[in-house]
Amino acid sequence: MQIPNFDRLLSSRLRRRQVLIGAGSLTGFAIANQWSNKVLAQSRFSNYLFSLGVASGEPWPDSVVLWTRLAPDPLNGGGMPQYNVPVLWQIATDENMRQVVRSGVQMATPEFGHSVHVEVQGLQPARWYWYRFRVGDQVSPIGRTRTAPDSNAYVNRFRFAFASCQNWQQGFYAAYQNLAQEDLDLVVHLGDYIYEGAPSNSPNVLRRHEGTGEPFTLEQYRNRHAQYKTDTSLQAAHAAFPWVVTWDDHEVDNNWADEIPQDPDRQSPEVFLARRAAAFQAYYEHMPLREFSRPKGIDLQLYRRLNFGNLVEFNVLDTRQYRTNQPCNDGIRARCAEAFDENATLVGTEQEQWLFNNLERSQARWNVLAQQLVFTQYDWTAGPDSAFNIDAWDGYVASRSRILNFIAQRQPTNPVVISGDTHSSWVSDLKADFNDPNSATVATEFVGTSISSSFGASDRIEAALPESPWVKYFNGRQRGYVVCDLNHQRWRNDYRLLAQSPATGPTVSDPNAPIVETVSFELPNQGTVERV
Repeated sequence: MQIPNFDRLLSSRLRRRQVLIGAGSLTGFAIANQWSNKVLAQSRFSNYLFSLGVASGEPWPDSVVLWTRLAPDPLNGGGMPQYNVPVLWQIATDENMRQVVRSGVQMATPEFGHSVHVEVQGLQPARWYWYRFRVGDQVSPIGRTRTAPDSNAYVNRFRFAFASCQNWQQGFYAAYQNLAQEDLDLVVHLGDYIYEGAPSNSPNVLRRHEGTGEPFTLEQYRNRHAQYKTDTSLQAAHAAFPWVVTWDDHEVDNNWADEIPQDPDRQSPEVFLARRAAAFQAYYEHMPLREFSRPKGIDLQLYRRLNFGNLVEFNVLDTRQYRTNQPCNDGIRARCAEAFDENATLVGTEQEQWLFNNLERSQARWNVLAQQLVFTQYDWTAGPDSAFNIDAWDGYVASRSRILNFIAQRQPTNPVVISGDTHSSWVSDLKADFNDPNSATVATEFVGTSISSSFGASDRIEAALPESPWVKYFNGRQRGYVVCDLNHQRWRNDYRLLAQSPATGPTVSDPNAPIVETVSFELPNQGTVERV
């Protein structure tokens, strides 16, 4: 049996914290009775079953989700036989897996791509745990996870990172290699985990998508997710921390909106809905999601709330599944009358009311809207002409105004929006009225740059910045992620950035590129954000 060597991915700092990944996972494995030879002998495979690594997510005070997927031939449908396979799992309080506190057997079924979602119950709040899986004589890497504090507990500090947009063809995941070394309680992924584009024909592409075209079927989406999951830096980041995920568009189809594809002329309604169902199932199969997110045809429950004591509450939004179609023929363009339609929505009536109810009753110091798209108003064109990103909140002005008006009137404590999608970094005051820059600031937005996806409009955005004084920072030239360090007095945001170009140092073309710059902002309790 050959187990991948993840050790080289992790710095000495992470190894000192003893997140054991790789060959060390065999130590002291014969612990629990259910790891009997009688059960294990049922499934033996020559290729490594755990080629996609392990992950955890959805931390609650007494529970967490453990994930893996059996895939000895990951880019060819997984390579598993069409029968159920028992997967043994353990979770322990020590990195050597000697103090096992929960264990069991979960069946990996062909209906769900032999993915495994274990909802471990009966855990202690605010505690680190280690976990692993076994099938036959094969053992997974060891992952590390952490439960949430009790919902009413006083939490003095919480650290998390957020990331998004990791186009396989546009660069390596050096950012994740660096992220795996951070001291974090959680990672939040804000969408575009995979890209649905066909393999590039460019001779300069860093690495190509698998397959021969865009995915449409379940097996094709499984192969695309599996390709992304084979990245060892991404696997290291998953193994180091629990994750909370939501999607944007590329997990299905660029700029899709509810039951409408980007290009209705190319995809009939029936074809797109079948594609959406396949994409939803593959997404669930590859993410550490709870049972309530198991897809039902073209529906998947993804918006949800997570609490971390009295310090921070996350409202994780879904801005794709319930939205009305993009107005003004989509794109970056001047807004038409439909962009101001009172009936237009990005989140749907039910999700919007759910959000308002959560904000109304929240007792947390920081109230986070974790979502995909740039929330602030921004005119991309300098001078008298205007152009807005119609796919984002600027194309749904009334929908955004309802949320900002609710925040202004009900005043939940310290609302913060974290966003992805745009492959660039932003920090903005969210105004009660963007047409009046002197109007009240009712919330703050932090937009994270991409892990690898490119951005080609920096010059255009920078030229127009003076016309949007509520934007306090913009950087479209560097890739990376964002670390958020919270206590009851302040929220600190650190933008961890790779170098700009080959002329100035390593970039996403280098899988081992270091973080070369950190840009920091602080948001005081009940205050406005400033660069530090």
